[in-house]
Amino acid sequence: MKKISVILLLLSVFFAHGQAFVGSGDQKLQIGANFQDMATGINVSYDYGLGENISVGLSAVYALGISSDLKHDVVANGETLVEKAGFIDRFDLKARFNANIGNVLNIDENFDLYPGLNIGFKNFGGHVGARYFFTNGFGLFTEAQFPIAKYNDNLTPAEHIHNQFNLNIGAVFNL
Repeated sequence: MKKISVILLLLSVFFAHGQAFVGSGDQKLQIGANFQDMATGINVSYDYGLGENISVGLSAVYALGISSDLKHDVVANGETLVEKAGFIDRFDLKARFNANIGNVLNIDENFDLYPGLNIGFKNFGGHVGARYFFTNGFGLFTEAQFPIAKYNDNLTPAEHIHNQFNLNIGAVFNL
């Protein structure tokens, strides 16, 4: 019983020292997996706190794994019907704005919910994310991104990458 009490005490200390968002000057680095239709990849984002509930940042995504339909050109009668997904199709960079409302909701001091807007190479969109910190420096995050306005309405299958709903899951670090 003594060992269980000590373990519970250590775990409570471990979970008690996390900080989700502290405001101006706060810096977060998120690294995770990106999941979307016909592609999976890696997402890296950085957020910098400007105020009590506002942060700005950058997000970069690269599709590492793509559907076999996008790996090679589709050619018929010597004419390319569908081009394979190249580097430009697989990569996207976005500037982002977040409203960090975890402290407004007051669910837990280690939890942050952040809806936001982003503008990137592919589209203007939105995102909704959540972070939970287990320690002062480490936590987990999940984020759903969606396009609001695409720059091109007639997308090729390769251009559809990063122009659709996608989900990011991974680790978040306080810097």
